[in-house]
Amino acid sequence: MTPPVIRDAREADLPEILAIHNDNIAVSTAIWDNEQVGLDDRLDWWKSRNAAGHPVLVAEIDGRVAGYASYGQFRPKIGYRYSVENSVYVADAYHRRGIATALLAELVERARRSGTVHAVIAAIESTNTVSIALHEKFGFRTVGEMPQVGWKFGRWLDLTLMQLTVPMPSGPPAAESSDIRVPPVS
Repeated sequence: MTPPVIRDAREADLPEILAIHNDNIAVSTAIWDNEQVGLDDRLDWWKSRNAAGHPVLVAEIDGRVAGYASYGQFRPKIGYRYSVENSVYVADAYHRRGIATALLAELVERARRSGTVHAVIAAIESTNTVSIALHEKFGFRTVGEMPQVGWKFGRWLDLTLMQLTVPMPSGPPAAESSDIRVPPVS
């Protein structure tokens, strides 16, 4: 088998990324959506990740997108600005070929080199033992279990939260003026 080339996604990759995304919506509990999305959705997602400086990677084999991975800010509050949540998805035809491993390896390396990521979070449906094992291989550890917080395919879904702490190359951030805001007294 040809080894995958891991590279930054381009706009031309979005139709294949969309197909992988929608397939996961339709047949798996990896994505907790019930409705498939259109190309505009993936274009907006890709543009917003790029604008934020967050990677969107693809694994390419013989000119085809075999999988994709990305991370984005974990939660929207400013206090979470050094924490990201990752996603890794592989096209069904390419499962068990090391694609997810190659994608996650590069994603973790990008987080380490970023200088702006301290915690990488993985929120994984608890029966997805393959994804949990993959993340463990890269040093993620389980930090929480949330029973019955999702609903899909007529059943409750449990969520496993995993975390990888990444040392920031320049050390922890210094206190910033934006850390605390005191409202004016009237």
